[in-house]
Amino acid sequence: MSSEPPPPPLQPPTHQTSVGLLDTPRTRDRSPSPLRGNVVPSPLPTRRTRTFSATVRASQGPVYKGVCKCFCRSKGHGFITPADGGPDIFLHISDVEGEYVPVEGDEVTYKMCSIPPKNEKLQAVELVITHLAPGTKHETWSGHVISN
Repeated sequence: MSSEPPPPPLQPPTHQTSVGLLDTPRTRDRSPSPLRGNVVPSPLPTRRTRTFSATVRASQGPVYKGVCKCFCRSKGHGFITPADGGPDIFLHISDVEGEYVPVEGDEVTYKMCSIPPKNEKLQAVELVITHLAPGTKHETWSGHVISN
């Protein structure tokens, strides 16, 4: 029996050159991705991303009436309940006309545009608040709060 201490356990290499990974410089061809540079494309259709033909079709369409179901200024979108019934309609902040931020219960008029890529759902465009909901506080886009 020997009184020698056991050998130390093997440690993994801590530097890439000691393993041989950086012996030859490699360049990697990358495809242009919208996610590079922290630029994430928005899935929400806005006035800026809508095609000209879709904008023209929407502006020539009929005017509908409805009630604002909900709208979140920080998220930039909400929904409208049509006056004639049917499913709720999406609303983006870029399509709100006028000086007030819509709140729940506001009566509105709007036109409709389909949402790409499948064009199965509808979006409200050219939204105008016709009657402010009574008993609620309304905020202007500049931040002034007005009690109604």
